[in-house]
Amino acid sequence: MADHEYNTDLVLWAQDQARALRNAAGVASNLPVDWDNVAEEIETLGKSQSRELASRISTVLIHLLKLKVSPATEPRVAWRETIREQRDGIRRVLADAPSLRRTIPTVIQEELAGARQRVQDALADYDEQSGIDLAEVTFAEDQVIERWFPEPPAR
Repeated sequence: MADHEYNTDLVLWAQDQARALRNAAGVASNLPVDWDNVAEEIETLGKSQSRELASRISTVLIHLLKLKVSPATEPRVAWRETIREQRDGIRRVLADAPSLRRTIPTVIQEELAGARQRVQDALADYDEQSGIDLAEVTFAEDQVIERWFPEPPAR
């Protein structure tokens, strides 16, 4: 079972292995293993996948927001390319850890406020004004991870 999980969902495997190690530590094994720290390090493997997913989603959100609200024309192609690149990375993370797919709506909500602030700051850096209230802009899961792009703001 553990070998199957390792090959199909790294996050679930890491969680299960950390739990098993902590249980093994509780039976007073005489093996010279630092059980708690080994379990902690294995858990960290799973957490790193979650952090990578959140980072990639944050980057997608920032660039989707820029596409949605920025009047700039030149960087739009680069923003779309960045989104495509991050979406490919999201697919790779989900291939290694399919259990993270269920966390995507929560991750989007958790990352959206920071993404809005980063876009607000970027607009200010370039003396741009958004015709749309950033606080009102949200994105659904499929808009973040699929091949969707927002329409540019009306001029």
